[in-house]
Amino acid sequence: MRRIEIDLGAIKHNYQELKKRLVGKQLMAVVKANAYGHGMHEVAEALESVGVDALATADLDEALELRAAGIKSRLICWLVLPTDDFQLAKELNIEIGVSNLDVLRSLDADHKIHLIIDSGLGREGLIKGDWHEAFELASKLNVVGIFSHLANTSLSEDLKQRTKFDEAIALAKSMGIQGFQTHFSASAAALAYTDFDYDMARVGLLLYGQNPFEARDLTEINLRPAMRVVARSAGFKRVQAGQGVSYGYRYFAERATNLVLVPFGYAEGMPRISEGADVLISGKRYPIVGRIAMDQFVVEVG
Repeated sequence: MRRIEIDLGAIKHNYQELKKRLVGKQLMAVVKANAYGHGMHEVAEALESVGVDALATADLDEALELRAAGIKSRLICWLVLPTDDFQLAKELNIEIGVSNLDVLRSLDADHKIHLIIDSGLGREGLIKGDWHEAFELASKLNVVGIFSHLANTSLSEDLKQRTKFDEAIALAKSMGIQGFQTHFSASAAALAYTDFDYDMARVGLLLYGQNPFEARDLTEINLRPAMRVVARSAGFKRVQAGQGVSYGYRYFAERATNLVLVPFGYAEGMPRISEGADVLISGKRYPIVGRIAMDQFVVEVG
């Protein structure tokens, strides 16, 4: 009745296209949150088959899952707690992103770590007031990376973040931390700021063929969407003008029309904001009308 189809070939294609586009940079392929719903184990295996530079998860549990599934590629995670099993992470060669002093104090010299800098996003990351203490502690550890994350707010704000990130890198080097990789750009910034001269880019949305921009097309790069959702019609009816549809009657038929019921809803991952979007039926676009329900939505087919 309903299914989600994943094209692993498209994901491999997109990775290789991005490698061509971002010449000279390593790519960290982000497979957190079940690879954005595409299947973390399957996506990681597909990327490993084309020689991915590095894989990234959010938390350590996800990274441990990948190692248990036989993934051998370089692997990084960055949402961790001081109580996490860092010894097991070290044994399985999982690199740890560190965004606060408590985690930093929980690690020993053999752990491979990435220092996370809060350059202005205001989420995870070491604030400027902690840099000296953090870098002093980190100078005795195995720092393999320093990174930050852009807010993608405006050019001026992004450049302010870049300046702050560069300041952190310079201070770290002056305090004896050497030989690390730098990474700053995620999907949007990787394409928007090709002049940002850092070692690696983290790609998530682009990897799955999705556009990270609201007002820019990606015709300059040949990406392929990796997911398709398919469902059979579960109902068809003709209604008269004035008929309300779905919860809250956010839609009323303006004229006599036909409605199709599709058995797919937010329980299957359909965003509730999809109301008003188009779907394809027999190759033609028709609008979703009314609220998305847990297991179904309605399309007006005229």
